[in-house]
Amino acid sequence: MRLFAILLIVAGILGLVYGGFTYTTEDQEAKIGPVEFVVKKNKTVNIPVWVGIGTIVLGGILLVGSRRG
Repeated sequence: MRLFAILLIVAGILGLVYGGFTYTTEDQEAKIGPVEFVVKKNKTVNIPVWVGIGTIVLGGILLVGSRRG
């Protein structure tokens, strides 16, 4: 339980620091014989500030709760 709480806190901090992440998708547009046309698209996922703060708070509550039990 303590490890999970620490992971939540770290994830919340990373979410606040970076604010989101980007990933790339590949779409096959056309294939004509041996020639293949592929389009790469970058997509960005933004992480709201309240999610980062909430994750840190939840991790802190779990960490304190695991010490008491």
